Amino acid sequence: MKLLLAAAALAMTALPALAGQAKVENATARKSGATWTFEVTIRHGDTGWDHYADGWAVLAPDGTQLGYRTLHHPHENEQPFTRSLSDVAVPDGVTEVMIRAHDSVHGWSDATFKVPLR
Repeated sequence: MKLLLAAAALAMTALPALAGQAKVENATARKSGATWTFEVTIRHGDTGWDHYADGWAVLAPDGTQLGYRTLHHPHENEQPFTRSLSDVAVPDGVTEVMIRAHDSVHGWSDATFKVPLR
């Protein structure tokens, strides 16, 4: 019986890790005056407050963070979901940025999504 209870407890603690990393599925950029607006679509197996996609960043090619969008709650019933970030200053000469998603368990995703700036 103790072994069964231990196995059940272990399985429940592993559940949040099953959702995997947050993934950027699509992103677009639109220039407005001197700044940019980014629309980013993320997919993640949000399981509630214990494990959810909690943000994404706009990065210059050298890895400098240009902007960050905090996601304030889980999106269990809205997958994938799209959110925007406005007023991002991009240095002159930068022709492409990367978007990287973040989740509350795994941290930064291993993958980035490249967005050309036109």
